[in-house]
Amino acid sequence: MAAVDSLGPSIGTRSACAAVGVSRATVYRQRRPRRETPPRPSPPRALTLEERQQVLVTLNADPFADQAPAQVHAALLDAGIYMCATRTMYRILAANQQVRERRDVLRHPNYEKPELLATAPNQVWSWDITKLKGPVKWSYFHLYVILDIFSRYVVGWMVAPNDNAHFAQRLITETCEKQQVAPGQLTIHADRGAAMTAKTTTQLFADLGIAGSHSRPHVSNDNPYSESQFKTLKYRPEFPERFGSQEHAVGVAQALIGWYNTEHHHSALGFLTPEDVHYGRAQSVLAQRQRVLDGAYRKHPERFVRAQPNTPSLPGPAWINRPKEVTDSVTPPH
Repeated sequence: MAAVDSLGPSIGTRSACAAVGVSRATVYRQRRPRRETPPRPSPPRALTLEERQQVLVTLNADPFADQAPAQVHAALLDAGIYMCATRTMYRILAANQQVRERRDVLRHPNYEKPELLATAPNQVWSWDITKLKGPVKWSYFHLYVILDIFSRYVVGWMVAPNDNAHFAQRLITETCEKQQVAPGQLTIHADRGAAMTAKTTTQLFADLGIAGSHSRPHVSNDNPYSESQFKTLKYRPEFPERFGSQEHAVGVAQALIGWYNTEHHHSALGFLTPEDVHYGRAQSVLAQRQRVLDGAYRKHPERFVRAQPNTPSLPGPAWINRPKEVTDSVTPPH
């Protein structure tokens, strides 16, 4: 429009519209002065403000709060009362933003997104329970696993016959003793399973000086570390379709978790093992790898076209739901 107005006086409106690809009807319509529409007068037959308020109070009253306006209209007629038409009731409700459930019904709370940061081992643990298929259909064993999110090290685990807060509390207590966790040092994150949200588990956390954290309901990615670790174990060739007994499940879990902690070169840890990171051996392992790479480079520098090879850096901070405002300098490894 501005281009047409600037070109119009010199080449004419028709030529300016053709040059910029604008319809002349659009230009003329926008140039036409707009008439202000006067407010619509209230017709004499309209309800007064007091009458409209009385209709709203009646609709929200206890006998009618859970009924549709048509039902209220019929009930009032049976009682010998006429207030207004059904459609007018809807208009009054819409004007007051009440075309919805008008009763005081249960509202689900807005759960806060957990945001947890670990910059060293034994600061944040994630724990979860997964089912292991038993020898027959509909029979299961339950694998409890506590994972350190910084090192990805399984600090504690157990196989139990069911999902029970007693087993979880025993595992947490023994694991804290084994890792020598001090009060106020640790946060344990979990989903909202029965064992995780039990009052006795909450009391145990208070006794041990542990902060508790829970995933939001129906949000699977609030507990990504445990879910990823379970997937890694279950995709191993040694993981059977079914377990013949609880002893069988314990034996398989012991072998798989031992492999995961001590042999699995974790991609998120610069292909270090969780045990090396958890117990502070990462720097020496990386230094040894760098010496091997330096020797290979000195022997055949022509084979390294781009640059001298270097080992990945040490793993950085680990987040559960990293805030958007945090700078990229603390981005967790992937």
